[in-house]
Amino acid sequence: MTSALVRALNERSRLPLVDETNIDAFLALTASENALLFFTGDPAKQPEAIDVAVILPELLLFFCGRLRGAVVRHTAEDKLKARFNVVVMPSLVVTRRDKPLGVLGKIRDWSEYIAKIGAWLAPDAPVMMLPGGPVSGSPQTAKTRR
Repeated sequence: MTSALVRALNERSRLPLVDETNIDAFLALTASENALLFFTGDPAKQPEAIDVAVILPELLLFFCGRLRGAVVRHTAEDKLKARFNVVVMPSLVVTRRDKPLGVLGKIRDWSEYIAKIGAWLAPDAPVMMLPGGPVSGSPQTAKTRR
């Protein structure tokens, strides 16, 4: 069942819903090369998800043309969290194609979103390392979450 929050993002902001069956296709079609994935969690248990949902479309406007947004279906979040290094909900994940560049959990100050996402969008930004090793298969600098 889709929450009212996710329905609103899908309908009003035209953000696609992704899950384990279509996320690779979504990331492959990202013309800008970068995506912003929203892991909402359960808005009833994590009310910050509502605040992040308000900020998400604004971030996409601010980084116009540099990011393509999507909402991860709640039913797929557990299956996709480890792949994108998501630990807390709600979280926004910046990717370069199918590789995570950074994760911003919970609600943040606008300036922090702009600074961190801007840095992750740099062409030389390293991909994140997962606990099992580099995501890309080559040695990379680990990104830390603050």
